[in-house]
Amino acid sequence: SSVYAKGGEIFVLDMGEPVKIVDLAKKMIALAGKTEEEIKIKYIGLRPGEKLYEERLMDEEGMSSTANRSISIGRPLEFRTASFISALKRIYRKAENNDPSIEEEVAKLVTTYRHQ
Repeated sequence: SSVYAKGGEIFVLDMGEPVKIVDLAKKMIALAGKTEEEIKIKYIGLRPGEKLYEERLMDEEGMSSTANRSISIGRPLEFRTASFISALKRIYRKAENNDPSIEEEVAKLVTTYRHQ
């Protein structure tokens, strides 16, 4: 990717198909010459902030291709500080007043937000 770098780009690499962590752990145990009885795999669940999968890039960010089809360049989202601060103030006021329309305000600010 350094060949395509001009400064400040976000490179997105195609790493192939996703791999299950448990399959990776089993292969590493076997490569170490051990058995799964000798090295136990412990399932502890997700910790705060962990995800089950990683998105390559959000649709609205877009990507441009390079001569190498395994390397793409992501376009960062535009950030307007003044409008962001205004939106946060609106959300804060709605939170103070327990206004149920706060979710609509959050959805305007965070386009990927979906109420659960």
